[in-house]
Amino acid sequence: MPVKVIDASALAAVLFSEPEAERVLDEIGDHAIVAPALLPFEIASVCLKKLRRHPKKRKAILDAHALVGRLDIEMVDLSLNDAILLAERKALTLYDAVYIRLAQRLNAGLVTLDRQVRSAFEATT
Repeated sequence: MPVKVIDASALAAVLFSEPEAERVLDEIGDHAIVAPALLPFEIASVCLKKLRRHPKKRKAILDAHALVGRLDIEMVDLSLNDAILLAERKALTLYDAVYIRLAQRLNAGLVTLDRQVRSAFEATT
């Protein structure tokens, strides 16, 4: 089965029912989904931001976050050395570079809503 790497921006859109969710699901299609092991931490950070911005939606936000553990996403550890160099070269955060390096390592597509990450990925493939 073909593989795609998903980043936090794309997964958050799906989990928290953001307007881009349908686009992300279309892009995933029937691919197996893989992510670096940092993904749950990034999604937890998104959850915390949403809780602070929308305290009246607390239950819905926490319920959406609880779905992370039930999704069929393979978490992969990745050496950070290449990601550090890529982040430095492309002026990315280390986190963003990790998603790109994983996609490169797996020869997979990258599902992201972040234009800078998408552009850097496309420039490196």
